[in-house]
Amino acid sequence: MSASSLLDLAGIGCGPFTLSVAAHLDRLPEVSAAFFDRRTTFSWHPGMMLPGVELQNSYLKDLVSAADPTNPWSFLSYLVSQKRFYAFLNCEFDAVYRKETAGYFKWVANGLRSLNFGHDVQEVRFEDGAFTLRMTTPDGSSVSRRSRSLSVGVGTTPWAPDCTRRHLGPTCIHASQIALNPGILSARRIAIIGGGQSGCEVFQALLNREMTAEDEVVWISRRPTFEPIDASPFTNEYFSPTYSDLFHGLPAARKGEKLAQQKLASDGASLSTLKAIYRRLYELKHLDGHPVRLRLLPNRTLTAMDHTNGQYRLHTDNAFDGGTDIFTADVVILATGYHTIMPECLAPLADRIRRTDSGQYRLNRDYSVEWDGPAANRLFALNASRHSHGIVDPQLSIAAWRSAEIVNALLGRKHFDLTLPPSMVEWASTQSAALQIAAE
Repeated sequence: MSASSLLDLAGIGCGPFTLSVAAHLDRLPEVSAAFFDRRTTFSWHPGMMLPGVELQNSYLKDLVSAADPTNPWSFLSYLVSQKRFYAFLNCEFDAVYRKETAGYFKWVANGLRSLNFGHDVQEVRFEDGAFTLRMTTPDGSSVSRRSRSLSVGVGTTPWAPDCTRRHLGPTCIHASQIALNPGILSARRIAIIGGGQSGCEVFQALLNREMTAEDEVVWISRRPTFEPIDASPFTNEYFSPTYSDLFHGLPAARKGEKLAQQKLASDGASLSTLKAIYRRLYELKHLDGHPVRLRLLPNRTLTAMDHTNGQYRLHTDNAFDGGTDIFTADVVILATGYHTIMPECLAPLADRIRRTDSGQYRLNRDYSVEWDGPAANRLFALNASRHSHGIVDPQLSIAAWRSAEIVNALLGRKHFDLTLPPSMVEWASTQSAALQIAAE
């Protein structure tokens, strides 16, 4: 394919969700697609590759299998290619290691010819009936590519509380950067902010290091306790395409209510991690008689943070009894999650893209963004639809399904048969708008 030819789909970003789209399209040679990423090589959460960390999804929820189980880019194909299919089965994993998942993604990225790394998209404009992407290449030259449709899969951005942002630096980092700064976990006094899965993983890593009497770890969370993810069968219906379709049809205000109610379905900690932490604490306190100071502090909201004389002072409000606390630390690790922002390269299109009151994309059911351009030229958003399609969006649970929806929309036909029987749970009223939309 020449650089001057018109693409059917151009993509910005080559993360896992883009890999899923590209893997589906790899079996459709009639579709011309190319995906661009500023990174020189693929990597997935390199800063969070701590020992023993597990994924919270089944390995069957890979990049392709839910929509196309015969696709050669499945996780099972990866295991066979690595000559460890039987060894993997013999491990009887309850959950797959994050390192294993990263290896699978890397294998797919290395095999797909439509991916272009080292290509930094500077701006995107809509000109003469097509999207024009202007970018720099690995050799520093400037090139342009034109495409009928566009996908944006740049991922989410680490989020930090307002009071911490001016302190970000060598001793105050987001949890997503820990493995890239291994020395930070050797500090004697460490504060962790955030009680979700990332906070658990950091705390567990600290518990498993060599502890001394000088060590102090404070783990601060707004949650009422350190709570497990709700992975029960009926709750897992939230992570099904059927539920996502119904959710999309709800009014915006009701969607917000549901997202708040369902927090622990997607943002709780793995029960196995919580058990391992509690058992390690038991071992240190009751069996080893270790004097290490480990403080678990739920119900606290960080309200202010200052840095003087080489130490941080963390001011918190306690929702349990209404009191206040101040904690000190040499290092602060922010396990405070991520948020979605529109990439700067889309600035020329910003006035044409419709957004919600909170600034997020207004999305159609097929994950295309509402905009004032021609209907035939779609702009798809990947991992930016939690507010519109539900808590499943940032997860791998329906990544293959979502990508198949996008491919169907791109083709203008139902290449993938995505019809499903009704859910085991009757979520919608028989006369609800959501039910009628999902049935269309």
